Amino acid sequence: MLREYHGYLRLERNYSPNTVEAYEMDLDKLRAYADEHQLDFVHMAFEDLEAFVFEQFKTVKSEATQARILAGVHAWYKFLLYKDYIEQDPSELLESPKKSKHLPTVLSLDEVNAMMAAIDLSSNEGHRNRAIMEMLYGSGLRVSELVNLKLSRIYLDEHYMLIEGKGSKQRLVPVSPVAEEWFGYWLQERSTWQIKPEARDLAFVNRYGRPLTRAMVFTIVRRLCEAAGITKTVSPHTLRHSFATHLLQNGADLRVIQQLLGHEDLATTEIYTHLDVQDLRQAILQCHPANKS
Repeated sequence: MLREYHGYLRLERNYSPNTVEAYEMDLDKLRAYADEHQLDFVHMAFEDLEAFVFEQFKTVKSEATQARILAGVHAWYKFLLYKDYIEQDPSELLESPKKSKHLPTVLSLDEVNAMMAAIDLSSNEGHRNRAIMEMLYGSGLRVSELVNLKLSRIYLDEHYMLIEGKGSKQRLVPVSPVAEEWFGYWLQERSTWQIKPEARDLAFVNRYGRPLTRAMVFTIVRRLCEAAGITKTVSPHTLRHSFATHLLQNGADLRVIQQLLGHEDLATTEIYTHLDVQDLRQAILQCHPANKS
């Protein structure tokens, strides 16, 4: 049944490997809870699920994680109902917490340039790290999209790349001239590295010629942030936020940004419109005669 559930999530629901892994980890917690209380985790009652969720929420304070735990419970029972293992979904009345909308951390152009300037191009990984930063900031890639980016899907002559995003959805993303230039330097450097067979078609590899991990990209960005003297909490996703924000500030259409980021729903992209309010306030401060006096 668990193997069948894995296939349901991966193939029928078309969830990403990260989402599948998270849902299965949450299901392990549900199974452990059921064992502890001598319950059948296939035929749990609503009250039992409510008690399980309450216990989880005592230690998990993040609203996003709470919502994901509930989504995992719902997915498990939707699967059981879909496969006729149960006749009624006991999780149907479980309510997800309303997620607060927090504005994303965004870097200024000066801060992005400071991080770029902090890269030691004389080091073995210098050109690779600059190409990584240009791809994250210049094309708005997610870190998972970057580490899985294939050389065979980068078409520099046509100035675009084929990106596989969440749910295995593909989109075409332009490559900026600056990113093309630094990626070219990295390709020259990469040709001198000993690349392992499993990484031969990957755009970015670690110093041992193996696939680059998400954790390593986080480390690269964090170290550059520290070297540039930036005190904000910065991650690879901050560069994606900055990419979208700077496009919007310079007149790009919101639907174009939605397409570039691979957002399924325009409402997800609309969080970047908060900058319009900041720009309006700045215009009042600078231009209104009452403020000038």
